[in-house]
Amino acid sequence: MKECVFIDGVRTANARAHVEKGWFRKVRPDELLSAVYAALFERNKKVKPEDIDVVMVGTANPSGMQNDIARLSWLASGYPNSIPSQTICNQCPSGMSATMDAARAIMTGEADIMIAAGVEDMEKVPMAANMDFAPRLFNYLKPDEMPMGATAEKVAEIYNVSVDDMVNFALHSHKNAAAARDAGKFKNEIVPVKGHKEDGSEYMVDQDQWIRDQLDPEKMKAMQSPFKAGGVVTAATSSPLTTGACALLLMSRDKADELGLSYSYKYHFGTQAGNDPTVMGLGPIYSVKKLFEKTGLTADDIGPIELNEAFASQSLVCIRELKLDNENAPFKRVNVWGGATALGHPLGESGARLIVTLLNILKTDFPDAKYGMATLCGGFGNSNAVIIEKVS
Repeated sequence: MKECVFIDGVRTANARAHVEKGWFRKVRPDELLSAVYAALFERNKKVKPEDIDVVMVGTANPSGMQNDIARLSWLASGYPNSIPSQTICNQCPSGMSATMDAARAIMTGEADIMIAAGVEDMEKVPMAANMDFAPRLFNYLKPDEMPMGATAEKVAEIYNVSVDDMVNFALHSHKNAAAARDAGKFKNEIVPVKGHKEDGSEYMVDQDQWIRDQLDPEKMKAMQSPFKAGGVVTAATSSPLTTGACALLLMSRDKADELGLSYSYKYHFGTQAGNDPTVMGLGPIYSVKKLFEKTGLTADDIGPIELNEAFASQSLVCIRELKLDNENAPFKRVNVWGGATALGHPLGESGARLIVTLLNILKTDFPDAKYGMATLCGGFGNSNAVIIEKVS
């Protein structure tokens, strides 16, 4: 088996998915992908578009502007039509699945140079756009237990996750994200893209839109749940609707050495797991346990951890059940630069974004760590987890 190393990873800022207030409201998702493709080639001049073996792009809703977006975004960027592409739909883990598939192709020798990406525009292609559920599905599942908010409420009820706990979790997510932003820690990964302020003026978007510098915990605790009468999960403790794109450049170690490219980390192992879709947020419990069983590693072997914050309720349960960190924030190694509660969650992009951010955290904040891990849940009960290893 060959070694698959990470040469680079970039993303756009994550913007609100809002027709009037979103900074990318006038930018198409394929254009966001074009921006991250261009940045990879600009930053890595020894790699040309014609050198790529395959482009793999994850998206949760492959319809409308996101229909076969891997192929169409590549062609719309003016790149060679001889380079094949694949659009991968695995709900929220889509971008991570694209990365895992690309890494495996390299490790087996089927490819030398791959681009793995993720994208989602939750304003122009709304969640569940054009979805037509198989009627037979509801022989086994209740329709009212399928929506994401309902699953988060069910997790909170089963595990007795309190409003106070969720608000504390959300506050620290924003606090960590703001501190990382202010320290310039996202500069290596965010590619500036022209967008529009709320007043309509153009400017280069180089910061995530959802980060809140001032939050009132008492107001957050007083918010009502939109998901369930008398519920405890609110907008303040959920990931918001978001738009963004991300891409990684992966390569066999042999090819990277041949080209004289530098690298610090490689793909170690990845797993996928399924679970009850009515508590879909518990997915990382299963994919991470599977990951540890397959590799022989434990939580104690891992340095930084990126866990997607779809909802505070499911994030807290996953952290607690897997014993990844403290019972609640502040955390020592989980989402030290904030998570999706503050950074946003562009569904199909997030799995790739977690890996890009993890690579930067490993290099800057945990330089002595041998391993880092990224994991996330997904709609309808899918989850992924990967381990990144420092190159020796």
